[in-house]
Amino acid sequence: MKDEFSFIRSIQPDRHHQPTVVAGIGDDAALYDAEEGFHEIAAVDTLVEDMHFTKKTMTPFHIGYKALAVNVSDIAAMGGRPVYYLVSVSVPKSGSWSEAELQEMYKGMTVLADEYGVDLIGGDTNATNDKLVVSVTVIGRVEKGVRLLRSNAKPGDVVFVTGPVGSSAAGLHYLLEGDDCPEHYLKAHQMPEPQVSAGRLLAQAGGRIALNDISDGLASEANEIAEASGVTVEIDWSRVPHDLHGETDEYVEKWTLFGGEDFQLIGCTGQQTWERLTESFEKNGQRLIRIGRVVEGKREVFLLKNGERTVLKKGGYNHFVKGD
Repeated sequence: MKDEFSFIRSIQPDRHHQPTVVAGIGDDAALYDAEEGFHEIAAVDTLVEDMHFTKKTMTPFHIGYKALAVNVSDIAAMGGRPVYYLVSVSVPKSGSWSEAELQEMYKGMTVLADEYGVDLIGGDTNATNDKLVVSVTVIGRVEKGVRLLRSNAKPGDVVFVTGPVGSSAAGLHYLLEGDDCPEHYLKAHQMPEPQVSAGRLLAQAGGRIALNDISDGLASEANEIAEASGVTVEIDWSRVPHDLHGETDEYVEKWTLFGGEDFQLIGCTGQQTWERLTESFEKNGQRLIRIGRVVEGKREVFLLKNGERTVLKKGGYNHFVKGD
């Protein structure tokens, strides 16, 4: 990158989706109006080259797309709609990333942002001595009174997911091995679809709902709900949806339970709300799959498989656990 300021001008949007934007990129900070009757939601994720992504498995376009998708998924898990995002990029001084590649990365973000009507309103661009670092913050909104928190689960609840899990991990495996990657695995890994529409249906359903997005793996997210709510979650393996047909049982279980980055939603709710939800989702042509139940007990998760009930530990991705 020859000039930081010309680059910033080149990625500055020429229009806004949201009428609440007063001033975006071009001043010291963004200025926008908040809508009355809504909670503001903020989510941030930082992606580091060779830890969260690599050019071996992702093009710059896909890296940008996914960097924004990670945060949009967090907004979906709160039942909200994303409205603004900010991007901070630390570019290696080595020149390992060209300005053209960085432009492609921003194009990937723009494609997803346009799909959900999200506006880029600011960020930061600087240099680093090592790897590319991309940090994205997304701001969303949800109606006041809607709190789809991990701590909302209670004994007797239905446990559900919004779609199949494991395909993103399968895609990563095939890409790293250098094998031909089935198209639906490739798309699941490089261009995952945040479940904003499903999150909005859940927010509008009323009733008590615990919710989490599946970013670090089904086992990890289920354990987060169990820990936050002080309950035991039981998952019925025979009900867990996946599109891993033709794979070995070992890989299916590994990718489905511990793979992560599917960005489906996992939730818990009472029977009456569940019945309303299934009707609402069916009317909207969307999926909602029952995979288990919540019972009284310690803050843990059990997997029911082949007549056995075994503890399902967090697993999934953890930055600070050796070997992950």
